[in-house]
Amino acid sequence: MRKRLALVTTEPTAADLAAIATEWPLIAAELDVLDAEITLINAEDHGGPTALDWRRLRRAEARVTRAAAEVATRTTGPDRAA
Repeated sequence: MRKRLALVTTEPTAADLAAIATEWPLIAAELDVLDAEITLINAEDHGGPTALDWRRLRRAEARVTRAAAEVATRTTGPDRAA
């Protein structure tokens, strides 16, 4: 038996949009990591990844760490409840 999905008829609330905006730097950093990983995979067909490809991945991973820390301090700062 096939289940039907409920039709979504409501728009995101202002709080939903604010949460996305708050986390957007982390989302963008994670997309950079994904892009660097895809580049590494595709490089296998062209003689293997270069040192620059690996550096790009390390920098993207460092951006994720910084962005995650920033989002965590923003959402659990002294003015917000944990």
